[in-house]
Amino acid sequence: MTAPERLADHTTLRLGGPARNWVVATTEAELTAAVTEADAVGTPVLVLGGGSNLVVADEGFEGTVVEVATRGISSDLQGDDPSCGGAMVSVAAGEPWDAFVAHATERGWIGVEALSGIPGAVGATPIQNVGAYGQDVSQTLARVRVWDRVLRGVRTFTNAECRFGYRTSRFKATGFDQWGGRHVVLSVTFQLRQGTLAAPVAYAELARTLGVEVGARAPVTEVREAVLGLRRGKGMVLDPADHDTWSAGSFFTNPVVATADLPEGAPAWPQPDGSVKTSAAWLIEHAGFPKGYGRGNVGLSTKHTLALTNRGGATTAELLGLAREIRDGVRERFGITLVNEPVLVGVDL
Repeated sequence: MTAPERLADHTTLRLGGPARNWVVATTEAELTAAVTEADAVGTPVLVLGGGSNLVVADEGFEGTVVEVATRGISSDLQGDDPSCGGAMVSVAAGEPWDAFVAHATERGWIGVEALSGIPGAVGATPIQNVGAYGQDVSQTLARVRVWDRVLRGVRTFTNAECRFGYRTSRFKATGFDQWGGRHVVLSVTFQLRQGTLAAPVAYAELARTLGVEVGARAPVTEVREAVLGLRRGKGMVLDPADHDTWSAGSFFTNPVVATADLPEGAPAWPQPDGSVKTSAAWLIEHAGFPKGYGRGNVGLSTKHTLALTNRGGATTAELLGLAREIRDGVRERFGITLVNEPVLVGVDL
């Protein structure tokens, strides 16, 4: 008898117990059929992309995991002539995100280069409006095709209909089950410019690394390499041999608070509604949790306080224990409650 698949073998944290059922979907038809069949009999469904944004219970998942393994990148261009001005590029949900970014950069498709090195699959990016180094997918995303689990049919949402916000969208909303919404992403279409220069650099740290001013442009290949270097320096590029990268990326989102509630000395990015976004990493460090803090098999990355890492042999219970300690410590020190960014499956923070 074949042993059940463990989520630990499919998540970047290397955590999570076995799934009751496991389906690998290599086509859209297989993907929609697997979800529909499970929904028809009331079986819980976990749609799995790259496993980079999941924290799964040690007990595993009492339902069907549908692994999205669809592939394909297509554009409306005939060749790669920069004079065309732009390209509409459609990408299957199961394509690895960084492989797509590399593909785009090589062809001079501009607009996603600052999102280099992010793990996971393309289909996950619109769900939480993935962003880094001054870019997010909502800036270039044209439309998202989904399987609607309620209507049992394919729907297409334009950018405006996706309700993008900071690390959120209409697809992140729960309501169909406790870990996912009614929409299963099938493909994502991006509207990308053509050229050799990247989009204007919007992030100060990246600008300093490139030796340019914020708002200036640099060769797209140089921007990608600079971002990869910055992410490696923070332990945010996956390396199977380096436990410091065994994480779910940033575990907490940067909180948005009233100006009056901003701690003295904390970074502040003004928001349109008059509030300010501040740095979760700053709050964590100033609450007494430095890089490398932890105990036993879990700890903060030695390179970045936002990454909670599995140092080898950890359990989900241990990781969440550390996450609660940090969340509660920040709340006690600053009165601000940090919110987890990864999806929690079968567990609570």
